[in-house]
Amino acid sequence: MSMTLKLIASLIIGFLISSAFGKYYIPWLHKQKAGQSIKENGPTWHAAKSGTPTMGGVMFILAVAVVVLTVGFSGMLEGNFAHLFVLIFALVFGAIGMLDDWEKIKNKQNTGLSARAKFLLQLAAALAFVILMRNLGLVNTVLYVPFTGGTIRMPEWLYFVFAAFVIVGTVNAVNITDGVDGLATGTSLPVCLFFVCVTYAWGERFLPQGIFASGLLGGLLGFLVYNFNPAKVFMGDTGSLFLGGAVAALAFAYDMPLILISVGIVYILETLSDIIQVGFFKLTKKLKGEGRRIFRMAPLHHHLEMGGWTGKKWKEKELFCLYTGISLAAAIISFLWVYRRF
Repeated sequence: MSMTLKLIASLIIGFLISSAFGKYYIPWLHKQKAGQSIKENGPTWHAAKSGTPTMGGVMFILAVAVVVLTVGFSGMLEGNFAHLFVLIFALVFGAIGMLDDWEKIKNKQNTGLSARAKFLLQLAAALAFVILMRNLGLVNTVLYVPFTGGTIRMPEWLYFVFAAFVIVGTVNAVNITDGVDGLATGTSLPVCLFFVCVTYAWGERFLPQGIFASGLLGGLLGFLVYNFNPAKVFMGDTGSLFLGGAVAALAFAYDMPLILISVGIVYILETLSDIIQVGFFKLTKKLKGEGRRIFRMAPLHHHLEMGGWTGKKWKEKELFCLYTGISLAAAIISFLWVYRRF
């Protein structure tokens, strides 16, 4: 089977498995009363979402796993396990997210694992992945700079610190973006498409990574059938941490982690809005005795929902289109920066 056919097959299989599984999985979640608890300090109209099944990320996780073990099987026979490593790494983060979701469901509240516990688990997983990929020769400490085409040579210890920071940051940035129906899903579709197109441009050497990216793309499309507003299911931390781990792992598997600055710009903006909000509030409280806010509510999508700076209250479908459109534009620009690398 040619490279093109394998990428197309991965997309189709991923979509069919995710969408078909959802027909049975979502009713099962309802029976298990695996409903999402909504934060009390969130937008008041989100309260109506309380009880919507969570942990829906299992749908696209299953889809991409099947794709890797079927379409990607021939690559493993040839000794190329890059897609399997990416899958295992993302599964570790998905497992952390599942623990968090389970705690929320069990306690019937929106807080699961402690921030410290999640951070330590994520950090350990990130370091283990980078060390494995380094020992297998799949990444090197000469950092490729997509925006200039140049490289930066880093000491090995510094590279590991950098890699852990990028991975944990990406995982949590995707998690933060998952706050509106379909938002993290729509934002991530162009990111997956970017990696598929890079595979097509760079050739067979990166086919295993492309199979994973295409399978995830199809799985997310199948999940979106149920996750689009009004959502019948949420991906939960199970899905968002898996998705963040997958995006970060793909960037390292293609040996260009810095591309996350451009292709993941929406994730970055969401995270920065949260950091700026908290930082500015604490600073003004310390200096003036009263905390002030830059955004109506953080992260950014809630700010826009509540009227932003213009007074326009963005609806969830509008936010989906806005974020997906920005992500698509960023993916196109990123591709134009890197497609001639090999």
